[in-house]
Amino acid sequence: MTKQRRKFDPAFKLEVVKMVREQGLSVAEVCHTMAIGETALRRWLVQYDLELGGSKGVGKPLTPEQQRIRQLEEENRRLKEDNLILKKAFGLLRPRTQVIYRVVSGLQEEAISISRACKVLGVSRAGYYAARQEPRTNAKAVRQTVHVRAAFEASGRTYGSRRVARDLAKQGLKVGRYRARTLMRQEELRPVWKRKFVATTNSRHDRPVSPNVLNRQFNPAKPNQAWVSDITYVRTAEGWLYLAVVLDLYSRKIVGWAMAPDMPAALVTSALAMAIQQRKPKPGLIVHSDRGSQYASEAYQNLLAKHELVCSMSGLGDCWDNAVAERFFLNLKMERVWQRRYADRAEARRDITQYIVGFYNPVRLHSILGYESPTDYEAKFKTKTKETTPLVPV
Repeated sequence: MTKQRRKFDPAFKLEVVKMVREQGLSVAEVCHTMAIGETALRRWLVQYDLELGGSKGVGKPLTPEQQRIRQLEEENRRLKEDNLILKKAFGLLRPRTQVIYRVVSGLQEEAISISRACKVLGVSRAGYYAARQEPRTNAKAVRQTVHVRAAFEASGRTYGSRRVARDLAKQGLKVGRYRARTLMRQEELRPVWKRKFVATTNSRHDRPVSPNVLNRQFNPAKPNQAWVSDITYVRTAEGWLYLAVVLDLYSRKIVGWAMAPDMPAALVTSALAMAIQQRKPKPGLIVHSDRGSQYASEAYQNLLAKHELVCSMSGLGDCWDNAVAERFFLNLKMERVWQRRYADRAEARRDITQYIVGFYNPVRLHSILGYESPTDYEAKFKTKTKETTPLVPV
């Protein structure tokens, strides 16, 4: 008769491993007491050690952290599958908003919830329900209202009438700015503005400071000519979370960022290191900041010197010298942070990262860029550069 293989859940495995690693029992003692095979226990020990070292190992995760990572990986896999479905559907249908609403209705027959379908297809559930209730009379006005609300909701309830009109124009929908403003007033769609302040700059230090090389030249001719960097704070129930960013002035794109529960020099150094790793700038690029002790630190200055980047610092107490970075932080807080209540720093990290990666860089329309997103604006520059570059004969 074949012996049935025993199965153990991760909590049991972790408890057994801790007997060896934390309580000092031998493998033989634990195996004898718990009636498990020595080979299995040694395999769990290897998995546990790999997870403590930051690796996921080859077996099923034991620690809660690795279990959460595996769960996130599975969610990411599902999102990739959803994205593949969208690519196929959009490639075939080339849909407008009303077409997508019909797709949502059709998916209900496949037992897919409205909430799930709207999320995957990138439309608001409120807009879908509003479209279903559209009266036959004055259909054009109702359709415009639905589109305006959908664009407003898709922006995280942050766009004003000017950006809503521009967003709809990109979708091929003709709704003027003043018409959008009227419809937004009727629907009571108002972006939320709040202002708070906590000092994050400590200029009272004895470290050397650099001159203002940038001198408020906020519109360079191409990417990777001038960056600006700054630090802000985010309130969570667990305490403050500090955010440092590096922004390319050409496209207003966030090219580096870092977050920490305090403000050491490592915070701004990590943000700059990410930007350098992503962009690989040539020597001579200007990196502007305020006179904070973090930016005057030896670690930060050494990183600039290593890559031959030019340090530039604002005048004493002059916030306008770094106005672009300050404006990004205001946008971040109006459009995301002040609309949330973060339970802890980890939740805030995830949400801010999603804002930068999922909305600000690839989607958000900037008036100074001709109502393009930073990613699209840079893509147009690269296309234009390729078209104007002469071919070199071989």
